[in-house]
Amino acid sequence: MTDPSFESPATWYDGEKALRREGTVRWDPAGAIILTESGGEDANVLPGAAVGTRIPIGDLRFAEKLSDTLVYSREDVPGFRLRLPKKLPAGLAANLPETATYGGWIDRIGLGPASVAFAMVSAAAVTLFMTAPDWLGPRVPESWERQLGNAMVGDLGNRVCSTPAGDAALQKLLDSVDPAETQVRAGVANIDMVNAVALPGGQVLLFDGLIQQAETPAELAGVLGHEVGHVRERHVMTAILRQFGMSILLSGANTGLTDTIFGVASMSYSRDAEREADEFARERMAESDVSPLGAAAFFERMADEYDPIEKDADGNPVESSDDSENALTGWIASHPEPRERAKAFRDAAREAGYPSVLTDEEFAAMKSMCADDPDVEEFEFF
Repeated sequence: MTDPSFESPATWYDGEKALRREGTVRWDPAGAIILTESGGEDANVLPGAAVGTRIPIGDLRFAEKLSDTLVYSREDVPGFRLRLPKKLPAGLAANLPETATYGGWIDRIGLGPASVAFAMVSAAAVTLFMTAPDWLGPRVPESWERQLGNAMVGDLGNRVCSTPAGDAALQKLLDSVDPAETQVRAGVANIDMVNAVALPGGQVLLFDGLIQQAETPAELAGVLGHEVGHVRERHVMTAILRQFGMSILLSGANTGLTDTIFGVASMSYSRDAEREADEFARERMAESDVSPLGAAAFFERMADEYDPIEKDADGNPVESSDDSENALTGWIASHPEPRERAKAFRDAAREAGYPSVLTDEEFAAMKSMCADDPDVEEFEFF
C-alpha cells in the first residue's frame, strides 16, 4: 500500500500533446516521481509516456507558484508542466525541488531581511562613491597624475605662449608664490577667457584673457598662488575624481581638449579646499613680501563686473531678485563667494607698502606674451 505522505493528486501536460492529464504523483525511493493517470497503471517506461511516467528527480525544475498551485517543468521536455497543490504531503514535498518566490538567497533569508541587506549595500555604495575621491585623490600615483597632466597640456597643441621676456617674468612671479625647490610648472595658454587652471602632475595654466584683465602684477600673483595652492595641497585629483568619476583616470591620456582643459577649469573644489588654497597663496605672498591687496582688488573687480550689487537711489545695497550666481563667468564663477575671499586677502595686508613683484617692463612682457609669440596658435571656440 502506498504511503499517503509520499503521494498527491496531480495534473500535467506531457509536452507532446495539448492534452490535460489527471491522476496522482508519488515519490519513488529510487530518486524519481511516478505519474499515474486516472484509470492507468504504474509502469517504468521512458520519460514522456502518458501513463505511469517515471521522471528522474534531477530532471524536474520548479517553474512558478500560482495562487493555489505549484508548477514544475522538465529540463529535457520543454512543454512539460506538472501542477500540484500548494499543500503537499510532507514526504513528497521533502523530495521535490525547492520552491522559489524571489530566487536564490532572497528566498532563503526572506524578503524583509533581503530588503534590509539591499538597503545597507546601497547606502555603502553611495557612501563609497561620495567619499572615495577624498581619500583616493591624494593617493593616486604621481606618475599617473603627471601623465594625465601632460596629456591635458598636450591637448592644447601649440596654444601655450612663450617668449624669452614673458617666460622670465612668469618664472619670477612663480618664485614669489612657490619657493619650493621643485616648483610647479606654470604656463600661459592663448585662450581669451578670464580663467586659470591647476592641472594634475603639478602644472598651472593662466589663460591670456585673465592676464589681460589683471591691472597689477600682484593680482596675477594672487591668482597664481591660489592655483599653486591647489597643486601643493593635492586638491586637483580629488576634484577630478569627484567631478568626472574614475573614467578620466581609467582612460589614461586619451582625452580631448573640451573634455579636459575646460572641464578642469570649470570644476568645483570643496569650500575647505578653496580656503586652503587661498591660505596657501596668502602665506607664500607674505613670505615673498607680495601685496595681497592686488588679489583682493581682482576679486572685487570681477565680482562687480559679473555679479554687481544692486543699490537704491541713496546708494545703499539692496537684495537682488535675480539668481546672481548664474551671472558669474570664467575663473570667478568656479570659485565661491568672491567678495568674502577678497575681504580675507584685504585683511591680510599690513599698513606699510609692498614692493612690486614685477617691474613695469616684466608685467608688460607677460601682457604681450601671446601677441609676441610668432608660433603660437589662437584657440577657436567655434
